[in-house]
Amino acid sequence: MRFFLDTANLEEIRAGLRMGVVSGVTTNPTLVAREGVADFHGHVRTIAELVEGPVSAEVLALDLEGMVQEARPLAALHPQVVVKVPLTCEGLGAVRVLSREGIRTNVTLVFSPQQALLAAAAGATYVSPFVGRLDDVGEDGSGLVRDIASTFRVQGIGTQIIAASVRHPRHVAEAAAAGAHIATLPYKVLKQLSVHPLTEAGIRRFLEDWEATARHHG
Repeated sequence: MRFFLDTANLEEIRAGLRMGVVSGVTTNPTLVAREGVADFHGHVRTIAELVEGPVSAEVLALDLEGMVQEARPLAALHPQVVVKVPLTCEGLGAVRVLSREGIRTNVTLVFSPQQALLAAAAGATYVSPFVGRLDDVGEDGSGLVRDIASTFRVQGIGTQIIAASVRHPRHVAEAAAAGAHIATLPYKVLKQLSVHPLTEAGIRRFLEDWEATARHHG
């Protein structure tokens, strides 16, 4: 599984890259606005120059023509930019147009295997099932990832699955076991993945033993 950061914060991206495990970023105008940045396109370009991997940036239009008109300049910002498009009838039409133009797309707000199949048929590079939001309403987000992955395998579909709306480390483990190719997660959750109390206890024990040995031989 690959790890993307779901953020527009440059310091979080740099910190994730220092860990050596981040291979992409997903962002949107809301995340950019939280950073107090007015120049959405400029900020997306800056992120793409930092990350050696896909950077998903979202369109705001809801009609096919509007989405395509927004997507083209977004994709032109940097070769790594992937255009995020919502799973709607208009969005699917936009994905078909963009895929024919060689523009990669990430179809977002996917909540069923049927929707994922439609996105793949339209030519989506990625589909993003929202695991956390399904869990919020009492459904099985990780089960959705499993169903999509199984269906794609049976059908020989190459569209990649990004587990999105990841809320905690368990979501990541479940998404990986269910067959997601990628998890996109907040920086806070990425840090939590590396934490375990027994790891911390083991480090303390090693240091205490070393200090005791050093005192004994000192």
